[in-house]
Amino acid sequence: MKLLAILLPLALSAFGAARPVQEFSTSAGVVKITPIRHAAMLIQAGGKAIYVDPAQGNFDGLPQADLILITDIHGDHLAPNVIAKLKKSDTTIIAPAAVAKTVTEAKAIGNGETTTWENWKIEAIPMYNLKRGPEPGQLYHDKGRGNGYVLTYGGKHFYISGDTENIPEMRALKNIDVAFVCMNLPYTMTPEEAAEAVKAFHPKIVYPYHSRGSNTEAFKKALAGTGIDVRLLNWYY
Repeated sequence: MKLLAILLPLALSAFGAARPVQEFSTSAGVVKITPIRHAAMLIQAGGKAIYVDPAQGNFDGLPQADLILITDIHGDHLAPNVIAKLKKSDTTIIAPAAVAKTVTEAKAIGNGETTTWENWKIEAIPMYNLKRGPEPGQLYHDKGRGNGYVLTYGGKHFYISGDTENIPEMRALKNIDVAFVCMNLPYTMTPEEAAEAVKAFHPKIVYPYHSRGSNTEAFKKALAGTGIDVRLLNWYY
């Protein structure tokens, strides 16, 4: 029995059953979102597979990509070897121009631009540091280099923050149903800073992600009483 207790979780993980799939109803059908690791996630709807920042984690047993969205040039978001593993001959890749210098087949869109793919509307949202950087006068993420995304499908709006601090453009978002918001030092922001940003744009549901080393319980506590549904998932299993 002890051996079974050890082997069963490993077996479930190997077949993907241990991944905490989240489901959301829309007018166009169900959207399923599966955390993979750190910033990587799989979005499934209408028989299509969309990957966001497929760089870290185990992709074994997951479907080939119909669409890949990339937010930034850093290695925890951009991994050409993983993209090569996931893409098909007709896979679409959408990314900021800085990423398209490496992933040359990518369709480049910049902050404030909008495109469509299948039944999805894709808006590129700014993501950047206000104050944090490797040394004085430098920032980890310069304004305009990377994209967060607002994805709309079946009337529901899904926000993926990318690497950012508590910036005005995030605070100004409207009508977000589901948000994935980063928090980790020294690169982005604290859980408390992330909570302040989330209070401003008030999504219905929020998930902390890209949160290695962060106290996500503190994030949830800071949003207590706001009416925002804070959901904590394990992005580092």
